[in-house]
Amino acid sequence: MEGPFIRIEDTGEVVPLRPEITTIGRGRGADIRLTDPSVSRLHAEFVRRGPYLYVVDLGLSRNGTRVNGRPIARRVLDDGDVVSFGAARARVGGVPREDIAPEVELRRAAAPELTRREVDVLTSLCRPALSDEAFVAPATAREIADDLVVTEAAVKQHLLRLYQKFRIPEGTNRRTRLANEVVALGLVRPTPVVPPQRATESAAPSGAPAQPAAGAASRRAS
Repeated sequence: MEGPFIRIEDTGEVVPLRPEITTIGRGRGADIRLTDPSVSRLHAEFVRRGPYLYVVDLGLSRNGTRVNGRPIARRVLDDGDVVSFGAARARVGGVPREDIAPEVELRRAAAPELTRREVDVLTSLCRPALSDEAFVAPATAREIADDLVVTEAAVKQHLLRLYQKFRIPEGTNRRTRLANEVVALGLVRPTPVVPPQRATESAAPSGAPAQPAAGAASRRAS
């Protein structure tokens, strides 16, 4: 078999990797599907750049990605490396050997300057992904527009500029890659939204009766 491939340890299946990007996860849309419940629907991706192959943890899964037992964000792979996605394992093959240190990792670029509106867009984009679910896809442009009360076209323009600022190449899962980069850099840490009723209850002193709404009070007075 020419080119990089992985051998899935549970089944022994050998899967060739695509020329540029190969996604891996439990979901139906992943290029390589793993059925282990510890694997997220969209867990990670293999990226080929010339003779090099690296794996990217999408940063939004609870169980993470490891190479030879070590948790990673992004890691250049060597022939024979074992990559774990949750409890599922695969061995890498077909990678050209080169005299490079096996522990080389790709460093993330420094965070670019962001406008206040761009921070708002990124916060809305990442909010679903930082929920308590094992994996939730980042918000869509429509969902961001509804959240920020702006047009979907305006959100798409902001996203295009953000892709450029964070150097997110065109291709599949572009929003997920952007969210992954933003979360990994620690730029967005949205706080959970407290429902209005719970917020009112938490604001009231302990043991104090809830105050009736103004409309209800006026109806009883009349």
